[in-house]
This record gives sequence, C-alpha cells and structure tokens, in this order.
Amino acid sequence: MAAPEPEPTRDLYALLHLSPDASDEDVRKAYRHWAQVYHPDKYLDQHMKDIATENFQRIRDAYEILSDEQKRQIYDLYGMEGLTSGLELGPKLSKPEEIKEELERLRRRREEEKFFSQSRPAGAVSASLSVPQFFDGGGIMRGMAMNSEVQMQLSKRNMASIGGNMAVTGRSGSGAATVVLHHQASSVASVEFMATAGLRSIIGVQATRHISRHSTATSGLSISLRDGSINLSNAWTRQLSEHAVGNIQLVLGGESGISVGWQRKDEKNSATGEIKFGTGFFGASAHYVRHFSPKSHGRIAGRVGSTALEFEVGGGRRISELSTVRMIYTIGIQGISWRFELHRAGQKLIVPVLLSADLDAWFAATTLLIPSSLYFLLKSYVLKPYYKRREKRKALEMVESQSAQVREAREAANRAQKLLEVVSNRKRQKQLDRDGLVITKALYGNKNLIREGDQISEVSDDVTSQILDVTVPLNFLVTDSGQLKLHEGIKKSGIMGFCDPCPGEPKQLLIEYTYNRQNYKVLVDDYAELIIPQYAHSV
Repeated sequence: MAAPEPEPTRDLYALLHLSPDASDEDVRKAYRHWAQVYHPDKYLDQHMKDIATENFQRIRDAYEILSDEQKRQIYDLYGMEGLTSGLELGPKLSKPEEIKEELERLRRRREEEKFFSQSRPAGAVSASLSVPQFFDGGGIMRGMAMNSEVQMQLSKRNMASIGGNMAVTGRSGSGAATVVLHHQASSVASVEFMATAGLRSIIGVQATRHISRHSTATSGLSISLRDGSINLSNAWTRQLSEHAVGNIQLVLGGESGISVGWQRKDEKNSATGEIKFGTGFFGASAHYVRHFSPKSHGRIAGRVGSTALEFEVGGGRRISELSTVRMIYTIGIQGISWRFELHRAGQKLIVPVLLSADLDAWFAATTLLIPSSLYFLLKSYVLKPYYKRREKRKALEMVESQSAQVREAREAANRAQKLLEVVSNRKRQKQLDRDGLVITKALYGNKNLIREGDQISEVSDDVTSQILDVTVPLNFLVTDSGQLKLHEGIKKSGIMGFCDPCPGEPKQLLIEYTYNRQNYKVLVDDYAELIIPQYAHSV
C-alpha cells in the first residue's frame, strides 16, 4: 500500500490515536481513555508515578491543543511551528484563511528579523609591506587601506548600502564615502541611486532590466561634482551556456572605453577573461581557479596592458566554516611579491609583501619554490593528518549525538509501554478467549531492514537497534470488538509507546496476528492506513 504525502505534522493525533478528522467529542473521549492509563494518582510506586507523570503531561498538552478550535486550526495548517510563532496570542481569528494570513505575516516578520540579525558588514583591511624599503632604512610599512560596507533591507523592494574607503601611501592619502539606494521595481527591473563624497564627489543613477530569459541590460549616468564631467555607461550581459556568461560594456565621457568579458564557472573550475581599451589605455586580464576539493583551490592569473604586466599563481584553503586563507605569488613590472589573505564572514585581511623591486630570475625562482615547498610539506605531514582527525572526530560526535537522542527516545517509548503492559495483556487475553484479534508480533523501523518471520532475531545488534518491538502498544489499541485501525497520513512513530528508531530512514510496520485461530501477516508503510483483521493478510 503506497503511503500518501505526509501532512506538516500529525504527532498529536498519533499520540491520542485519532484521525485528523476527529470531532471534538472524539478528542475528549480519547483524552479520558489515555488519562485512565497515565494519570499519576493511579500509581503508588514512585518510579511508575514518574513515568506516568511524564506521559500524562504529553497527553494533556496534546488535548489542550486539539480541543481548542483556533489552536487546532493552526496546528493542522503549520504544525507546532505555527503554535510557537506567537499566533495564538494575537487577535481572535475564526476562519482558516484569516489564520493562514496572520501566520504568513508573522513568518515574514521572523524572516526579516532573521535577516537583520544575520546581516554583517563587509569590509577589507590591507597592510602593504616592503622588504627593500625596510633594508633601506625607511621602515617596513609601505601603506595601508581599508574599506567597509553595510547593507540594510529597508523593505521588501528597497535596500540601502553605506560604505567608505581610506588609503594611505607614504605621506599621501585619500578617502571617500558612498551611499547606494537599490529599488527592485519589478521581477525583471531595478534601479540604483548612488552618491560618493571625497576627492572625487560623484552622483549617479543606474537601471538594470532583464530583456530576455538569458540577457540583461544595464545603463548608467554619473556626474562629477568637482568638474561637472558626465560619464554614460551601457552594459549587456548574456548567458552563453549553462556555465558561461559574456558581457560587453561601453563607457562614454572623460574615461571613454569599451570592454569585453567572459566568465565560465562550474563545480570544479572557474575562469574569466577581459579585454579593455580606450582613448588612453588598453589592457587584458584572465584568471583561472581550480577547486581540488571543497576545502582547497589553486589559482593562476595574468594582466597585461599600458600600465600593468604581471603574473600570479597561488591557492587557498578553507580552515573553518567561515574562514579561508590564501597565498598568492606575483611577479611583474612592480617587482616580486607574496600576498597573504584571510577571509572570514565577509571580512578580509590582506597583507601584500614586496620582496624585491628588481626582476631577478634566480631570486624569483627561489621566492616561489621555497615557500611553496614548505607549504606542501606542512600540508602533507601536519595539516592533512590534523584535518582528518578533526573530521573523524566531528563525524563521531554527530553519530554519538544522534545515537544518544535515539536511545533517549527508545527509553521513553519503553517507559510508556511499561504502563500500557497490564491493560494490553488483559485485552490480549480477552481476545484470546474469544478467538479474536491478537497481535503476536509487531516490529517498526528501517524499511530496508524489516524482515518477515523470526529473521529479525537472527541479525546483528546494529540491525535490531533500528527496529522497535511495538507488540504491547498495538495490543492495547485493539478495540473490544476485535479491530485495529491506524489512520492515514499519520506518522506511526508518534503513537504512544512508539519512537523513531532510525531518523532520516524510510520506515515500515510489520505485524503478525491471529484471528479466529488463523495466522495473518501484513507490512505497511509509515504514513499508510491500516485496518485489521483482513483475510487478504492470511498466511
């Protein structure tokens, strides 16, 4: 029997053994029925009283929700998440449509709060060092620069960005502050307003529109407040293939020029290239990144033009969930240098170190090979074993944590079964006396491990740990008329005396039973309806 698509959650219905369509009277009857078994006052032994108190609280909480019309409507729509959102504390709502609308409003508010709580400023700090300058007696620090930006979601369609930058080289410096307002006019169009104050004060506007499924056009206008010069820009971007994008940009004004670019990116590789030329400059650049694993990558890049000629090679490694380190070697007309970078959660620390202003082949080879060799030795004999041990430890901790949760859930199910056992055995004996419905064996757990007959007892402990014996609770659920019904769309792990022995795995329920002195057997999916006895189950 195929299992239907599960509802958001039906654990409370499973706990009280109710159909989602149960009436208010059915809810009250179910509560009274379970309260007779689990009320703490029925037990004198303190251990049994504690077990009863634990499960009676679960039953009472379920009853308080399902007996309240408003709470039940919220629970049916969105499960426990809806009840914990604060919706039940709001205005009294009577219609499901009103409840849904109010809950969506609260959900959007929580998403906005989550966005603001998780938003962090992005920025970078660069400290340039010079070894030749240090040996000449001028100090090792060549210059510093920093920039920062903070984005704020003003509304669903509007966003503001505030940023600034400062740079100091020798005895000279510069700085600027920028404000950008972004408005999403529609699903295919947006507009940005920009203002910059500093040595080059500029105001501008830029509009972007998707002109087709694979093409985007951007037009911009900027005006310099210092000399009144105007720059016009137009850019076109097109999706060339699943992994490739091409773009063309034209700028008219004091810095007129045209550029053509291309980018390709897939799971393992990323490559870009660009050619620029204008009235007083030309240039070309390209870079390629190869991801060797989810944690490490290598990079090569080159730039050539009227003001640049350099080549760089390097790589990086992710050292934690939020942090990445990079080392990049550069050789060009500016000299030979290493650049060290630390990226963490939108923040960057960049330290370029100029090793030599002269291009000496022997020095260039030495400064590339020695640090690279030390890195690979460190990675092979120190870092790699360390990361392996750390990953293994994390995996073991995750398994142990999940195992502890499953053990706790299994123990809770066993405690619940312990209080059901007396009534379950009495019901079982009553059915035996009249040749009625008797559950002789019931197993619930991993769909791929459930076996028929006695094979379960012959397999390893690892297999049986993913399977739970639920014979006692199912005999308890058999009615006086000799029938058992498990409702459609309700996960069976929520039934009193059940638990989920293998989270994340598909599950089934295997039942062996007798009726009128005949043997029967049935295997049912987790969310499927079950009604027994049925002659179709006969062995």
